[in-house]
Amino acid sequence: MSFNIDRSNTDPFYRYKMPRLIAKVEGKGNGIKTVIVNMTEVAKALSRPPTYPTKFFGCELGAQTQFDTKNDRYIVNGSHTDEKLQTLLDGFIKKFVLCPGCSNPETNLVVQVKRGTILQRCIACGYNGSVDMRHKLTTFILKNPPDQDPNAAATPVKGKKGKKERGSKKDEEDGASPDATPSTAQEQIAAIRESGKSMNLPPTKQKGDDDDEDWGDDFTEEAIKQRMEELSDAAKGLAFTDDLEKSAEERLNIIYEKIKIKKDEDELTKQTTIKEIFSEAERLEVKDKVPLVLVELLLTDKVLTQLQKFKGLFLKFCIQDQKAQKALLGGLEILITREYPDLLPKTSHILKVLYDFDILEESVIVEWGKKPSKKYVSKEESTQILKEAQVFVKWLEEAEEESDEEYENGEEEDEVNFSHTERVGEVKVELAKSTVPVVNGGKKPVIEEDDDEDDIDIDDI
Repeated sequence: MSFNIDRSNTDPFYRYKMPRLIAKVEGKGNGIKTVIVNMTEVAKALSRPPTYPTKFFGCELGAQTQFDTKNDRYIVNGSHTDEKLQTLLDGFIKKFVLCPGCSNPETNLVVQVKRGTILQRCIACGYNGSVDMRHKLTTFILKNPPDQDPNAAATPVKGKKGKKERGSKKDEEDGASPDATPSTAQEQIAAIRESGKSMNLPPTKQKGDDDDEDWGDDFTEEAIKQRMEELSDAAKGLAFTDDLEKSAEERLNIIYEKIKIKKDEDELTKQTTIKEIFSEAERLEVKDKVPLVLVELLLTDKVLTQLQKFKGLFLKFCIQDQKAQKALLGGLEILITREYPDLLPKTSHILKVLYDFDILEESVIVEWGKKPSKKYVSKEESTQILKEAQVFVKWLEEAEEESDEEYENGEEEDEVNFSHTERVGEVKVELAKSTVPVVNGGKKPVIEEDDDEDDIDIDDI
């Protein structure tokens, strides 16, 4: 079975194909590992060394990798399914195979070790630009360039070597090289295309000029400017790789400054900005702590309005991430007890909004409300805010149980509505479809039955 190399392209006549990745899990316990059975065939279809996608899997999964090129075994530690690795392979293809210009996989990676840059050159459209140097795989590629990898094609190297030999022979004999037959010329063209050099000769190039001249470089003002921009981007990428060596606090400060700049530019509601900040937080491995920064930078005493405005950003970091949700609750503790104490009576309202927006899960709120913690604020302050939150926490705890009982009895479900528009200090609790008031700490009062309930007057019906 084969797939389109660009799996987002559903064209049945798409000519760039790759075999389906096959993974085999071996071992047990701590020694469990996943062998990618046909990694060589997959890598050949992508025109990349098989070590590159294997190492990419390790970077994405946080797992160690092993290469046994002689026995054609490429291993990722841990147990991973075919589907999971195939999805990760799509990410590798997008970052290191597909051309950003024409989306074709006819690209070559050109590693400039001295400059510490990796260029991606497209044979199809002529695109020439730097890859995203922020990814961890780029460090591995810089240390293991394609032409140094035992599994990489050696055609470009042979072509360059042959060119030098022919040049030397020409100098010795002071005549045309006997190897310059049409077949070798085609090989030279193929080699040049493999290396990604331009096929366009400068206008001043005349037949009979020195063949050793590096006519592949373009020295126009525009070309020089483009190369300087690529070097600048690559230098930034190399600086970014050092960020992971910093402490968690320093990495969080990087995100803090980035969010602050985007806030000043009023771009935090744009999806592109949200994705950019989230990707940066993932790269710096601090995305679970970012909600603390969001609370500090984005929320004030107008918290309900601000949560509505920045809903997308909070949702991106907190959805299905309980660690991030707990960090958000910690940030709210600081905000309410220390920055804006007047918000204390509004605690249940704030939690209700976060719950309605799916930013906080029911289980996280209930667990947080069980006992005070001194992780973010003092125990006394934590106790104070939990006391104000109990109205909503208890409603969450009892809602499912009451709902089950009422449905069994064929009754309608009661709803607790928290007003989002009341003034600070006023908590309005309404019971939909019920006239029983909330008293005695939220407990339902005992209602005595009327002894005359059985006496029914037919005329009154």
